[in-house]
Amino acid sequence: MHRIFTILLTFFNIQSMSINICIDWGNTNVKAAIFADNKIIEQFNFAPNDALEKITFAITKYEPQKAIICSVNDDSAKLEKVLKDKIKTTVSLNDKTSLPIMNAYSSPDTLGVDRIAMVTAANELFPDKNNLVICIGTCITYNLMQKNRIFRGGAISPGLRMRLKAMHDYTGRLPLVDVDGDLLLLGYDTETCMRGGAVLGIIVEIDGLINEYQNQYTDFNVILTGGDAPYFATKIKSRIFADPDLILKGLNLIVNYNVPFPR
Repeated sequence: MHRIFTILLTFFNIQSMSINICIDWGNTNVKAAIFADNKIIEQFNFAPNDALEKITFAITKYEPQKAIICSVNDDSAKLEKVLKDKIKTTVSLNDKTSLPIMNAYSSPDTLGVDRIAMVTAANELFPDKNNLVICIGTCITYNLMQKNRIFRGGAISPGLRMRLKAMHDYTGRLPLVDVDGDLLLLGYDTETCMRGGAVLGIIVEIDGLINEYQNQYTDFNVILTGGDAPYFATKIKSRIFADPDLILKGLNLIVNYNVPFPR
């Protein structure tokens, strides 16, 4: 009896909340989160092929009033249609979407919308800081969000797996090396030399760019996010704040900015 009462109480509490579903469709994985009154209550991480089924299940379970999706490619078109059919208020983040920040990027139509989401969240979390958001995924993006709420841009470089794959694809004999394995400054064979070059090269790149930004900006803060952020967080020498949910938090802020109240 107590268990039934608890389930019913949970159900009615969820029904009385403002529920959003936020979806980040990346190059490799799809991440999603259910926000209830702006707090994450469930998260999902799956391959693009499973996205339609998993998101449909989440919509049925939580009945969100608002949805937002950001995608870095066109593979999400079917899911976007499902969202618009099932959820009355759905935002597909693009360069025309209204934002709570100013975007000074000179080619907004080519800007990855995930970058906009992450700097929006950074500004909300640390409004008095010049925030450098470093996202380590398929590519590594460096994104400067100034404390005057202006996104300036940054830099893009290949991610870890892209570096390892490029060495294999663009040479005749170098193997395709796995990320996991011995990580050494002085590699003892081709595999450890390639892994060390890719991983340690990224670490030096990140620390070096942080130092360059730090020399130019006061009240400076660094936030690390992205799928490979946990792997690198303990290896980077510079002081950083790691938040794997930064993009999802930014999406939630943007959908609430565009639709302050459920329709």
